[in-house]
Amino acid sequence: MKKIVFVVVVCIISCCSPKKTTQSSFNENYAKAKIDTAWNQTMPNILKQIIPPSFKDTTYLISDTLNFRDTLNQVIEQVSVNGGGTIKVVPGGYNVKGSIFMKSNVNLNLSEGVVLNFSPNPEDYLPVVKMRWEGTFIMNYSPLFYALEQENIAITGQGTIDGHCEEIWAPWKQKQKPDKMRARQMGNDKVPIQDRVFGDGHFLRPPGIQFIACKNILLEDFTIKSTPFWTINPILSENITARGLTIQRGTTNDDGFDPESCKNVLIENCIINTHDDCIAIKAGRDQDGWEYPPSENIVIRNNDFTNIVGSGFCIGSEMSAGVRNVFAENNILRGSDKHAFQFKSNPDRGGFIEEIYMRNMKVMNPVKYGFEFTTDYKGWRGNAYFVKYNNFYFQNITLEEASEISIKINGREEENIHSVYMEDISVKRSPAPVIANFTQDLLLKNISVNGKMISDKDITTTTEKK
Repeated sequence: MKKIVFVVVVCIISCCSPKKTTQSSFNENYAKAKIDTAWNQTMPNILKQIIPPSFKDTTYLISDTLNFRDTLNQVIEQVSVNGGGTIKVVPGGYNVKGSIFMKSNVNLNLSEGVVLNFSPNPEDYLPVVKMRWEGTFIMNYSPLFYALEQENIAITGQGTIDGHCEEIWAPWKQKQKPDKMRARQMGNDKVPIQDRVFGDGHFLRPPGIQFIACKNILLEDFTIKSTPFWTINPILSENITARGLTIQRGTTNDDGFDPESCKNVLIENCIINTHDDCIAIKAGRDQDGWEYPPSENIVIRNNDFTNIVGSGFCIGSEMSAGVRNVFAENNILRGSDKHAFQFKSNPDRGGFIEEIYMRNMKVMNPVKYGFEFTTDYKGWRGNAYFVKYNNFYFQNITLEEASEISIKINGREEENIHSVYMEDISVKRSPAPVIANFTQDLLLKNISVNGKMISDKDITTTTEKK
């Protein structure tokens, strides 16, 4: 018996922009050509540009358990001045009373059996440093690991980094709103960064690892857990390799890996088990992000994701400088209370999300939403800087269950979502197959929900607000 395949090309006429448009050239042949070029030319060219740093063949041993943090920072500084090398921490437990400041040409190697127990006391992370908090630059508590304008830096080895966020940092989530709103207003008003001072007396938690304006970064093999905020968050950095990491849950807003305004990034063979998003690609927030570069040329492959309230993979919501050329393949998501794949923004952001390619993914346990595109994400401040969404290609993705909606694409009348191609997508159980709102050029091929192929009559369209 021949297998019947429905190919449904949907342009939601009632929900399109009021502007008159010509007939679309977005069809299966066009999409297949784009996909072929992307995976067989663009992605290999990106990978050629991602080269892990190498280091001088000199090793220094650290075993000072009494004054570990100060000793280590002094050695990092000296090794960098001397031309670099590897600093190897010998097995044991170490109390780290404050931030570690990484410098150029230094590989910090955490041997198997090393446990770095970071202080939970906020005063140990003063004085304030320049950092980004939810996409806005401020002066704030220093991250656990921090680097600014360094080159050739690495954290490697099979040791463990423990942020001990639970007792003191975690309750700050309930206290942060006034500081959060103040920081966002400062970004909106373009207040000089040196005047955006938080830290002592404020409640904005620092991330685990934040490297700003750095080049040639390697993060390999270690375990990191219980950080106060986003776990790994490189900013304005280039040539990043993250592989073999184990990222474990901390408190709320503990995103696993958030490359932000970064270029040429490889995340592979990692296990990420977080409360919030496993991977969130970002590029600054609102006006404060516009003057910086986009996030681009990012490859995410062969990872294992689990989370509670976030997404396995998402872009946004801080994405104001734009995100493009993202490739995700051969990843497994074991479950989430919310989204498997989410693309989120609101009209404060501006910017764009484009050229996104995902294939060969499995979502093993129930999620609420399989795919969600949202253009009215929470926190909208009333502006009208509409985000452009263009060229999304999804292939060979299976989901066990989407308990609310399989596919929800929520564009805007002012700026539709354009050119979404989905092929060989299977959702075994879901009460709602597809909802498309203000969407132009949605092409579905071999889409199965509840064991039935999706046809045009199964597409639900709406102009109602969520």
